[in-house]
Amino acid sequence: MSNFSLLIDGKAHPGAGIFDVINPATGQAFAQCPRADSALLDKAVAAAKAAFPAWSRTPAEARAALVNALADALEQRSDEFARLLTSEQGKPLPQAQFELMASVGTLRTFAAMKIEPVTLRDDERGTVIEHRKALGVVAAITPWNFPVVLMMNKVGPALVAGNTMVIKPAPTTPLTSLLFGEICRELLPAGVINIICDENDLGGQLTSHPDVAKVAFTGSTATGRKVMQSAGDGIKRVTLELGGNDAAIVLDDVDVADAAAKVFHGAMLNAGQICVAIKRAYVPSSIYDQFCTELARMAEAMVVDDGARQGAEIGPVQNRAQYEKVKEFLADAAARGAVIAGGAALDRPGYFIAPTIVRDVDRDARIVREEQFGPVLPVLPYDDVDALIDEVNDSPYGLAGTVWGKDRQRATEIAMQIESGTVWVNQHLAIDPEIPFRGAKQSGLGAELGQAGLHEYTQAHIVNIAA
Repeated sequence: MSNFSLLIDGKAHPGAGIFDVINPATGQAFAQCPRADSALLDKAVAAAKAAFPAWSRTPAEARAALVNALADALEQRSDEFARLLTSEQGKPLPQAQFELMASVGTLRTFAAMKIEPVTLRDDERGTVIEHRKALGVVAAITPWNFPVVLMMNKVGPALVAGNTMVIKPAPTTPLTSLLFGEICRELLPAGVINIICDENDLGGQLTSHPDVAKVAFTGSTATGRKVMQSAGDGIKRVTLELGGNDAAIVLDDVDVADAAAKVFHGAMLNAGQICVAIKRAYVPSSIYDQFCTELARMAEAMVVDDGARQGAEIGPVQNRAQYEKVKEFLADAAARGAVIAGGAALDRPGYFIAPTIVRDVDRDARIVREEQFGPVLPVLPYDDVDALIDEVNDSPYGLAGTVWGKDRQRATEIAMQIESGTVWVNQHLAIDPEIPFRGAKQSGLGAELGQAGLHEYTQAHIVNIAA
């Protein structure tokens, strides 16, 4: 087993203990991770606080150059990172490699962005200038489904804006974060980035810490509520990217085979463990049978295997807790609808679930109303698209959604009515680091990515000068 270290104040730290990291394809430990305790968390925050004055005064161009250097180093070691990512997260190696290159691109995109002062007024009344200043210490809490790129979504803007960081990855996928810490240790001034790991016991201390200025969290809506409450006493800046129950609306003019393939992959990529995965599909009654048949055919043909094996298309669910939760959804699917593909866990080591398609499902079933976060897709028929829009919007979630149709104007008009932060038309997962990504309703707060995402890591500062 490889040796991994926490990163605190520019130095490798063995931690206060260790815990096992499980390969979800085997259900067995393949490495051990150092564990922080309360004292080490305080030490990491103190290091970030001490590093902030010098880092925030470093010229923006120099900070951007170092973020680009991080990107270069990550790209040079991308194969090593991807293999480790597959081992701890489970996704097929080509998907892991894609995540690494997306991470590199995200860092480079933010490094190219500028935070310029804006003159709001310059006339006989005086001059008003809006500056943006770094906040201080950012606590970044990252999830287990995309542990590298979702970390970079926070690292890029936080560092470019002049903040320092304490990063806490999910305890089931901590190792790629610690490997990134090796790069940070070589390239960044001490304390600018600190990385600690826990067993889900230090989150509250980190988010409520008096020396943390901002919390950037990606994860479930339930945990997001706790983060928001914990950060509330200090009125900390908070960015929350939370869960979703994204709907795909298929219109009656689609090419059925083509649209079904795109909806299927939108639901099943990363074993369905994507906040913006398609989690419910609505299909016109006139093409419903044909569409369901296509989905079932693709589900049965998918190669479900250890992501490290060549040819694997769907890997395991990432951890046992989520695996058990998905099995509960499968039981609900069998009771409330007709399972036409999959429907069960696979009888082998690891946390494998057969890709599952469910049709004729009750509209109030758990599998429709809640976020499954697994390779499970309910398919529902509809006749009236206007009534369907109301049904789709009748959800506490509003992260993303898709509309599929040959008539782009019609599809766009429908997309405009969906209550989500993002709606894609005739595409899915078109996430671009230059474009802000936001959640509506209980799917999030604030923006990630884009210039708006960069501004989330700053405090607007008005200087108002009399004439």
